[in-house]
Amino acid sequence: MRKTLLIGACAFVLGVGTTTYVFQTARAAQPRSETYKMLELFGDVLTRIDAQYVEPVDDKKLIQAGIDGMLTSLDPHSDYLDPESFNNMMDQTRGEYGGLGIEITSEDGVVKIISPMDDSPASKAGLQSGDYITAINGQSVVGLNLNDAVKQMRGKVGETITLSIARENHDPFDVKLTREVIAVKSVKSHREGDYGYLRIASFDEKTGAETEAAVKDLLSKSPKMKGLVLDLRNNPGGLLDQAITVSDVFLNGGEVVSQRGRDPLDPKQVQRYNAKPGGDMLHGLPMVVLINSGSASAAEIVAGALQDRHRAELVGLTSFGKGSVQTLIPLNNGLDGALKLTTARYYTPSGRSIQRTGITPDLEVAKTREEAQVIADHSFQFSEASYRNALNADEGKTRVTPHQPAEEPPVTFDEKTGDFQLTRALDVLKYGGVSSTPKLPTPTPKLASVLERKTPGKPPVVTSKVDPAAAETP
Repeated sequence: MRKTLLIGACAFVLGVGTTTYVFQTARAAQPRSETYKMLELFGDVLTRIDAQYVEPVDDKKLIQAGIDGMLTSLDPHSDYLDPESFNNMMDQTRGEYGGLGIEITSEDGVVKIISPMDDSPASKAGLQSGDYITAINGQSVVGLNLNDAVKQMRGKVGETITLSIARENHDPFDVKLTREVIAVKSVKSHREGDYGYLRIASFDEKTGAETEAAVKDLLSKSPKMKGLVLDLRNNPGGLLDQAITVSDVFLNGGEVVSQRGRDPLDPKQVQRYNAKPGGDMLHGLPMVVLINSGSASAAEIVAGALQDRHRAELVGLTSFGKGSVQTLIPLNNGLDGALKLTTARYYTPSGRSIQRTGITPDLEVAKTREEAQVIADHSFQFSEASYRNALNADEGKTRVTPHQPAEEPPVTFDEKTGDFQLTRALDVLKYGGVSSTPKLPTPTPKLASVLERKTPGKPPVVTSKVDPAAAETP
């Protein structure tokens, strides 16, 4: 039986491939009288609906809805893909497809954006991680099956589509996008003074080769390059083998990640992935990896491996916390779609399961003062831990609670033209590490500010907010 291993962050992807291929033998479940009794109940309910519901019903849709409910009750990433959705997912792993360039999931019946892709229609329109899509072309999608919502967003390249967006602390607004054929170039690079900058936006079939080529190009153009910043911010994940290949570019052998099934003590359910000896193309040049809450799954594998192996220090914000593995199981060779089933957790080289908890950076830095406010606001923390039925971390750890980030841009920093997280990453390279990098002065704590939204004929809405300048330096 052919299965496909998934490590992407989302319940459905409109922006990035998330598959690799493995072969396993399926074990038939032991028959149980209680199971057969419940199957009879399911058939009885279906018969009653078919005979007595107020309007004619489509049995196929009812059964698919039952399968959907069964899988989504397990965890946020298990799902049923109908044949069309299955074929779309296979196309996305090849790195070129038509769409909007966003990765989405469903949360309490509402479509939520995990991250927009670089240079996609969604990114150009300013959509952000954590935005809710409430309507498509004026039609509400609240409570709609995620796959059905995806189908509404798909269409002919060149056609426009209007998404209604709800964003924390903003009035609802509409965004008009034009569908494009998105040829994903997941890797970009350039020089930042004496240092190289490498951006990986996702992990598709070309990412490993593109990374190797980009590093070679940087070294050939800058033979005296003093270090590298690897930017994995808002990278939602992708192919496991490509995450290993990218890690291999910077590591000299050793473990990258391990995958452990239901019984982690059973050697047959543990699989380890290693880098090749002598693979470090930078030959030990210092590295800093940029991460944030949109860095998920395959991106977390790379960041965790480089951190645990003491090959790089991490700057930014705690990552998403998607530490589970999904296996894509084609049904009837894909003619009946496929199951996307969570089958394992993955672990960093030191044995950390980062499911729900995410990877903590060595230097916590918010990109903007507004982002620092979001992290401090208990009402808005979007991560794997946001899902009510997310798997727990294997060790029972919990994700960091809302807090003031250690660093945020000072008021003198121009957030429109500068990238504060990148600036601090370059500082870490310049000073030789996080411990020796001068820390920013601790801002003077201020009283909570009052935000007023004035509505004609109504009193202002008063909301207590922690002042975004009140950062704390460890």
